[in-house]
Amino acid sequence: MQVCRRCLYPSNHALNIIFDSEGICSGCRVHEEKDNINWSQKGEKLKYILESYKNKSGNNYDCIIPVSGARDSYFTVHVVKNIYKMNPLLVSYNKHYNTSVGIRNLANLRINFDCDIMNLTVNPKTVKKLTRSTLRRIGSIYWHCLAGQTVYPVQMAVKLKIPLIIWGAHQGLDQVGMFSHFDEVEMTRKYRKEHDLMGYEAQDLINEFDEISIEDVEPYIYPDNLEIEKIGVRGIYLNNYLRWDSRTQHEDMIKKYGYETALQNRTFDNYNDIDCWNYSDVHDYIKLLKHGYSKVIDHASRDIRLNLMSREEGIKMALKYSQKQPLNLPLFLEWLGITENSFNYIIDQHRNPKIWLRDENWEWQMRRSNNLLSKLASGLLEEYADSIFKDFILTEPKESLDRSDKYILIGKGCN
Repeated sequence: MQVCRRCLYPSNHALNIIFDSEGICSGCRVHEEKDNINWSQKGEKLKYILESYKNKSGNNYDCIIPVSGARDSYFTVHVVKNIYKMNPLLVSYNKHYNTSVGIRNLANLRINFDCDIMNLTVNPKTVKKLTRSTLRRIGSIYWHCLAGQTVYPVQMAVKLKIPLIIWGAHQGLDQVGMFSHFDEVEMTRKYRKEHDLMGYEAQDLINEFDEISIEDVEPYIYPDNLEIEKIGVRGIYLNNYLRWDSRTQHEDMIKKYGYETALQNRTFDNYNDIDCWNYSDVHDYIKLLKHGYSKVIDHASRDIRLNLMSREEGIKMALKYSQKQPLNLPLFLEWLGITENSFNYIIDQHRNPKIWLRDENWEWQMRRSNNLLSKLASGLLEEYADSIFKDFILTEPKESLDRSDKYILIGKGCN
């Protein structure tokens, strides 16, 4: 296993990272573009694109923005509505794993930006059925979330004849440099299937064993190419046109709009994915068991590249958080209706044999040659430069009518 000499990404990254002759990963090299791009010129190009999609008659929305109670939702809506003066329709897929913080943030988003919003809540029985299937088949409890979040905006674009969808950051560009900023890559069905959905379209889940029918997967089926072409649907990513800095953007949204933050168990980032009980907890723990690294590597690598954290500080964060046990596993098991032994047995089938092996006591251990944490620890200097890392902002929780200890299917938000 090779590890980037600048950030912390390993060569077995799920998005197929590559390294150059200096041992620097493709994600770091593409990040370097951020300091050499004429962002004013890029902003003018974005303005031209948005102007061309404004609804001149005033009888429809200008664009669609996918939103949630976390991540880059606030910043994206702020840029599109308040800076570029577009009239967006917000759309949100209900991931079912909602926290009270996420419910409040989503309610606050609607109030602050005075936008119309459409929500999709799939029948919980169907969601649980699909989750049991994807857990067994691909070791994922998050397939339905990724599928819903990436298809519902496209479905609404086709149905309501709104051709432009505006997303925040493209993961493949920002994390691993799969594309250059100059490519100005846009939304595609192919990328969604191969990376977001781990190779499984909704129709691929139909089977008798799990009792999944076409009716069960209909909410997750991508519109037909002819429907998309007829409306001219396209999805653009803001990080192709704006210098993307997730941490600074979040802190700006905290000051401007009262975005609420929360501590997380398996990472130091208090801003991203706080709307979900599982993303940075159970889902991330599964990622570690399958691939040998976890979300804190993503967050540390991002902040190292942005010069908000030294590499040594990033390594310490990775060692501190990666091995933490998930706090919310009992809640997930109760929701899905399975035992912890069943969960562990299923996930064990999806461990990467290049990373994991059984020892003489039949306990799982990382192989020495592919143990990312050991490699990072061995490269940690005993002494290094003064700290440049600043703690993330932790806001005071607001009053809420929602329970804070359970998944919230439909929330009330704030008083």
